Order: sequence, then C-alpha cells, then structure tokens
Amino acid sequence: MTGRKAAALSAVAGLALWGAPALAHHSFAMFDREHPVTLVGAIKEFQWTNPHSWIQITAPDDKGVVKEWSIEAQSTGTLSREGWRPGTFKPGDKVSVRMFPMKDGSPGGTFVGAILADGKTLGRMGP
Repeated sequence: MTGRKAAALSAVAGLALWGAPALAHHSFAMFDREHPVTLVGAIKEFQWTNPHSWIQITAPDDKGVVKEWSIEAQSTGTLSREGWRPGTFKPGDKVSVRMFPMKDGSPGGTFVGAILADGKTLGRMGP
C-alpha cells in the first residue's frame, strides 16, 4: 500500500470513529415509551439550544399538583426542518404537550407532540 493510500484509509477510519459518539448520543431507556402522557398547561420557557431544545411547562401532575416539567426535544436543525422557530413556544402560551415521561417519575420526558395556543399541531398527538 502506498503512503497516500494508507493516509487516506487512516483519515476515513478516523472520521468514522469521530462520528460514532454522535450516533450513540444517549439512550432513550430513561423514558416510558409505553405510557405517553399529555400535559395541559402554560409555557414557562422554550430553550432553542443544541444538542437538544427544551420546553419548560407548568402543568398539574396526575394528583393535580402544579409542577414545572422539562421536556426534551430534538436539535434546532431537526426542529427547523419541521417548521419550528425560536418563537414556536412563548412564555404564557396555553398548550397541550404529549410526551414519553421519565421512568423514575420525575417531572420530565421526551417530546412527542403538541397543540399550540392557535390550534396548530406539532409532532404526534394521537397514538
């Protein structure tokens, strides 16, 4: 093998290994994907950030106690391609958000869908 071919092969292998952590970003094992929950409440904050955006919502839990929920969404690039913008959720907006909740019962989860104050639907709100 020539030095040039060896260098090219080494570069390709290096790029493949460098990209591997992105594929293994994190597991979704912490979320209960069998029992989605729909929260009806008000937006506290929408964090348009990478590697994940976050929706902070105040809504009652199953016992009626109002809590702040942290809902993890996709990256800004992925959300942009789906039509989201930094102002998609505004503080005080009344919304319904469907999520897969945390298995440990903490007030959080991963985003599935939402119905915005204007009636627009994002993601999946049904089964």
